Amino acid sequence: MRPVRPTRSAALLLTAVVPAALLVPATASAAQRPADPVDSVNTFIGTKDDGNTFPGASAPFGMTQVSPIGSHYAGYRYEDPAIRGFGHFFLSGAGCWEQGGLVSTLPTTGSVGPGAEFDTTKPDTFDHKRYASPYTHEGEVGKPGYYKVRLTGYGGVDVETTATTRAGVERYTFAKGSGANVFVNTGQANDKEPVTASSVRVLDDRTVAGTVESQAFCGGKPYTTHFVTRFDRPFSGFGTWSPDGGTPGARESAGGAGLRGAWLSFGDAGQVTATTSISHVDAEGAAGNLAAEGTSHGRLRSFDDVRDGAQRNWRKELSTIDISGGAPDDRTVFYTSLYHSLLQPLTGNDADGRYRGFDDKVHRAIGWTYYEFFSLWDTYRTQNQLLALLRPARARDIAKSVLAIQDQGGWLPRWAYANQETNTMTGDPVTPFLVDLWRFGALKGMEGQAYRALKQNAEQVPPAESPFQGRSGNESYQANGFVQYDPDFPKKGQDTDPNHGASATMEYALADCSLSLMAKGLGRNGDARALAERGRNYQQVWDSSVSDRGVTGFPRPKVEGGSWYSPPDKPYTPQGQDGFHEGTAWQYQWLAQQDVTGLVQRMGGREATGARLDDFFAYSDLLADPAKTVREKWVIGSYDYYNQFRYNPNNEPDLHAPWMYALTGQPWKTSAVVRAAHTLFTNAPDGVTGNDDLGTMSAWYVFSALGMYPATPGTGQFVLNAPRFAKAVVHLENRRDIVIEGAGARPSEIQYVRDLKVNGRPSDRVWVDLEQLTRGARLNFGLTSDPAQATWATSPASTPPSPCSS
Repeated sequence: MRPVRPTRSAALLLTAVVPAALLVPATASAAQRPADPVDSVNTFIGTKDDGNTFPGASAPFGMTQVSPIGSHYAGYRYEDPAIRGFGHFFLSGAGCWEQGGLVSTLPTTGSVGPGAEFDTTKPDTFDHKRYASPYTHEGEVGKPGYYKVRLTGYGGVDVETTATTRAGVERYTFAKGSGANVFVNTGQANDKEPVTASSVRVLDDRTVAGTVESQAFCGGKPYTTHFVTRFDRPFSGFGTWSPDGGTPGARESAGGAGLRGAWLSFGDAGQVTATTSISHVDAEGAAGNLAAEGTSHGRLRSFDDVRDGAQRNWRKELSTIDISGGAPDDRTVFYTSLYHSLLQPLTGNDADGRYRGFDDKVHRAIGWTYYEFFSLWDTYRTQNQLLALLRPARARDIAKSVLAIQDQGGWLPRWAYANQETNTMTGDPVTPFLVDLWRFGALKGMEGQAYRALKQNAEQVPPAESPFQGRSGNESYQANGFVQYDPDFPKKGQDTDPNHGASATMEYALADCSLSLMAKGLGRNGDARALAERGRNYQQVWDSSVSDRGVTGFPRPKVEGGSWYSPPDKPYTPQGQDGFHEGTAWQYQWLAQQDVTGLVQRMGGREATGARLDDFFAYSDLLADPAKTVREKWVIGSYDYYNQFRYNPNNEPDLHAPWMYALTGQPWKTSAVVRAAHTLFTNAPDGVTGNDDLGTMSAWYVFSALGMYPATPGTGQFVLNAPRFAKAVVHLENRRDIVIEGAGARPSEIQYVRDLKVNGRPSDRVWVDLEQLTRGARLNFGLTSDPAQATWATSPASTPPSPCSS
């Protein structure tokens, strides 16, 4: 993300809010904002810079999203001057191209035909860049389950969108006497989303259907989406277009890449409602989804009925957490973060339970929901644990879905997009992901199946003919304890582990440690010991001779044979990119939270580790001017991962690093760093730091604002920090509550923990266990603005034991 230069004093800049009324007219003023969490959400947060969120409508974990398409590859960017259409599939916060916008519809006015306003003899007439409409932010609304915008072209058209789980609904209100049309574009989607083939058919005077074959995420393979769109009134004219131009009265257009779609004309109709359902299975699936969710008693459900239902569902989800205290914009940032965390993974099965598996065959989920689109390298760190804590029944279905991928596809996924593995990102994220689900109880009855799949993944490599790459560095890792750095190692997708050997080694070690905890819990003690030993393999790439910025000892890639890697034309630097994925040795040095004892020893002891953390966070500068320090010394471009020596809050490798202070005896500094980081989350379009990565950054904010963070996978330990709000109540699915109180919490300044009571008893531990929380717990934090009073949890006995220390 582009750094935002501060313009106000440090005291004011610490407040993580920007008045939304100045930037997003749809957000209510502070005086008017009701307590309803739905009204507290601002879906425009993250739609500027590289947050890559979408403002449009979705149900929780919905298959279908209805949102505007602009000039950005993620769909909509707040400063876009025009809207090209309203697509029906989007990912929230992802960083690669190919992010959807499929089955784009746009209301237009004017005649369509040879020589007409939309000249069918000119193929580019139907290019969405050409027929796009300008719009205004005035009156634009972005709320859970509802979006509204006024198109200022075509005489002015008001567009509203809402959604069920598998269908999207748009309501178009035209100016009187305008000659209303709706364009259904199947040949184009989001910018940089290749459509390799498409079709559209006019079925009757209210219905069109078709397919879109588009490329999967990060250069994946093509996959097919089926759709059906039905209108609430008959159209009086129609036609289709192809790469050669438009044909009035034609009922079908089908073929490969290129402009393709249909127009439907409604005369002088003042208002038209369209309902679109999609399916990854077949045309019958799309039609069944429309019947199940878009109709009632044989007629289309009204827009208002669908919107009210969507918002009821969102109110239920968002009411899982009640917060008190803070400014109205603090409330908006929190509930929008929670909202973004609950958009994915996406529902994968149709209303009849059918879904397309990783063997490309049709399967059926009976009595459970099959989910898809798993950004595991991102979500294993925060979003997975948040869902497992708040919605264990859904977490169980997520776990079952991942195991179905292994069963049908032959291997566990890394970045699973629709029904294919993209082999995007590196390391072994599926292991901590599933182990945490086991720890949270989501694998009950599936433990054996899950463990066998995880052990296979941890020790073997998929066959050459498999589309999965798995732990592609396993041959070296199993033999030598490290993944060799080899930038020329062959790939099956965008990424492969040896291309980033040092960081892959550290990710493997973290994963092995987490799996050792599961092995021990299942009584597999021999496996547990071996895996715990491998959990210390980060030490294999720790070079105690490397110095930078006055400190010595950093992770460093090794090449085949075990020699340290050195660039051919210059000395090795831990600020470089060689051997590390989307980060440097400075960021990855902290990815050893499974062995804090060993890491501290390698860094020269607790005092030296604390000094290294201070430099990493620019701690003294942060205390003097938190927001300026965060923006000028931490934040870099969203995709500028290298030549850095500081904390990068835009990306995942060091998300847990603020809690390394707490794990090494300085918990007050964790609270200071977290409170400063909160200034990056604002009630504004640029209010997400970096890509939101399918809710990962948002879940980071939710946890840190509550005052607890799942720092070490598989342990069930939540490391604590000063909560942002005076009170938060987490309503668990088992009807028990986690009550977190921080009397006197003031989000606009740095505060520390002075003391803590857990269930009424003083606690000097810097963590709480999952089991404590799920039984129902009350955490009462005493807060202070004076670091001299922050003596809580500073003794060696205050920190949890490292799960994989020797």
